[in-house]
Amino acid sequence: MTPDQISTLPYRPCVGVVLINPQGLIFAGQRIDSPVAAWQMPQGGIDAGEAPYDAALRELWEETGVTADLVEPVAETADWVTYDLPDELMGKVWKGRYRGQRQKWFLLRFQGADTQIRIATDHPEFASWRWIGAAEMVAAIVPFKRAVYESITAEFAPYLHGIN
Repeated sequence: MTPDQISTLPYRPCVGVVLINPQGLIFAGQRIDSPVAAWQMPQGGIDAGEAPYDAALRELWEETGVTADLVEPVAETADWVTYDLPDELMGKVWKGRYRGQRQKWFLLRFQGADTQIRIATDHPEFASWRWIGAAEMVAAIVPFKRAVYESITAEFAPYLHGIN
């Protein structure tokens, strides 16, 4: 795709979930489809007619097995954040329909037990998971999403452990 073609593509509407435990550590999942370390937080597309918060709860359940009754909503990003796909992925993901994602992020406090997190879902996204600090989460994300993770962890800093 040419730069002009890419610039006409829309952003995919998406949500993300910063799931924290009582200590303010963040859920990080190792992507199952990556041969290298690629840790991320739960995220995914918004279905037609779906409210962003409902999409966040659905994505959380689909990717972690965590149900709405096990979380407490804490905060959401004031604005939507975007990122562009790197050139090597352009036209290969999402059937080439999007240039990147436009995301609304939600901070949810996990009130369950670790044994209630089940990444072996019907369509698993993660090979493993762990609780980590915010700085480690930012360092662990793929480079093209790093600015998004820096932005949301800064916005949610009062609730997170390991910012510095």
